[in-house]
Amino acid sequence: MVIWLMPVIAACNKSDDSDIPNVAVDLYIPLALPEYSTLNSVGNHVMVAGGYKGIIIFRKSIDAFAAYERACSFDPQASGSIIEPDSSLVIGIDHKCGSRFNFFDGSVLNAPATRPMKQYNCTYDATTMSLRIFN
Repeated sequence: MVIWLMPVIAACNKSDDSDIPNVAVDLYIPLALPEYSTLNSVGNHVMVAGGYKGIIIFRKSIDAFAAYERACSFDPQASGSIIEPDSSLVIGIDHKCGSRFNFFDGSVLNAPATRPMKQYNCTYDATTMSLRIFN
């Protein structure tokens, strides 16, 4: 019986393999404000304070957004390890390690990162043109 319980206990205690610290996030973004006006077009992004090293908000479609942690999943605690949009605006790159990420789904496009970007929850209210980002 002990043999059967040990794997269950180990599975329950499995730690998250991400080195990005969990930071409480609960942001309200009114898209009508000038500083967020670029989010009124699909394929654009805005960077805001919050999370561990900042948050990138990306408009995926008319009614869908994504919010990602700017800390690179490869070595998030390294000084200068931060994801910036490249010239395409739909790909993020950490210039320190060279990892590249897709803003549509957070997936890794180029190593050395092997884990996707850390994503925060988003809810969009089209009536008030507001976005809530939280974890």
